[in-house]
Amino acid sequence: MTIPISLSSLFLLALAASFISSSSSPVQDPELLVQEVHRRINASRRNLGFLSCGTGNPIDDCWRCDPKWEKNRQRLADCGIGFGKHAIGGRDGKIYIVTDSGDDDPVNPKPGTLRYGVIQDEPLWIIFAGDMVIKLKEELIMNSFKTIDGRGASVHIAGGPCITIQYVTNIIIHGLNIHDCKQGGNTYVRDSPGHYGWRTESDGDGVSIFGGSHVWIDHCTLSNCNDGLIDAIHGSTAITISNNYMTHHNKVMLLGHSDGYTRDKNMQVTIAFNHFGEGLVQRMPRCRHGYFHVVNNDYTHWEMYAIGGSAAPTINSQGNRFVAPNDRFSKEVTKHEDAPESEWKHWNWRSEGDLMLNGAFFTSSGAGASSSYARASSLGARPSSLVGSITAEAGALFCKKGKRC
Repeated sequence: MTIPISLSSLFLLALAASFISSSSSPVQDPELLVQEVHRRINASRRNLGFLSCGTGNPIDDCWRCDPKWEKNRQRLADCGIGFGKHAIGGRDGKIYIVTDSGDDDPVNPKPGTLRYGVIQDEPLWIIFAGDMVIKLKEELIMNSFKTIDGRGASVHIAGGPCITIQYVTNIIIHGLNIHDCKQGGNTYVRDSPGHYGWRTESDGDGVSIFGGSHVWIDHCTLSNCNDGLIDAIHGSTAITISNNYMTHHNKVMLLGHSDGYTRDKNMQVTIAFNHFGEGLVQRMPRCRHGYFHVVNNDYTHWEMYAIGGSAAPTINSQGNRFVAPNDRFSKEVTKHEDAPESEWKHWNWRSEGDLMLNGAFFTSSGAGASSSYARASSLGARPSSLVGSITAEAGALFCKKGKRC
């Protein structure tokens, strides 16, 4: 009798056999084998598109087709793409549940609060017991190896200072609504169980990355903050900003501290599958010095320009959709800033496969050195004709337990 077996089952068996044969010692823990097989399946989905849900969005195809996503939350960490794809967050730690939306004491936070979770030294995957609006009293200063995962709840960080990722590594922020962020500071704030320090005045960013590395911000909805929605400065690198929905803001995203801060020359940032929407003005992003891959984003609104920069950044724009505003003086996607044309004409900025609508145009520059663009390439671009479907569900998702998200 022939027993039918699915292609996915064969693949699972092959991976298991591969893992067993490659081990130098007998597998003592069967659960370890299962975890490793699932990790390899996820890697294959991400790298080859195998067993995907077929939406065309490689991040979402990696995890959203699983109706048991709520029981497999940490699998998300294996779905990253771009320069921040190695950010594992709290994948290897325990689940921490936020049960208290309060933030009464930034120096001595209560167990159960978001602040108490993010400052711990151990890796943690932070989730929420239910819908919450969290008005932080001061900046939320994160410790390394943390994931803030808002799936399954409506979580708003709003009305106070917001998130700071300073001199830490391996951070994932997913599924949050971040808006109406204010300045804070001139007070003490705890950043680990063993340390608190004096904070000067903060800028009021939605997410501030300061000297951070291996950072992934995915499926967040951001708007109306005091300074930037997402800023990355002071030597930050290995960052992916993906699947976010951004609206109603002036200076959206700053990547690079200043023209004179040369440590940002090694910065690498991927900006992919985002929707830059209603009420945005400029800086989507504004880049300095480093290497920036802007790929498969939907730009439906800007008032001044979409992508700008100074200090000779390398900008690789691929497969985006740019819909220019009706103002005939604001059709240009790009803005070469703080330099005469005799200087900026040497900066490596290119547009490949971008869809230009309503008169939009991209001013390319530079000689197109292959080595420079290699450092600004982080994933294969999909055709710009697919951008609408790839970004259709950008922003915080509405996920229900027991169903595909």
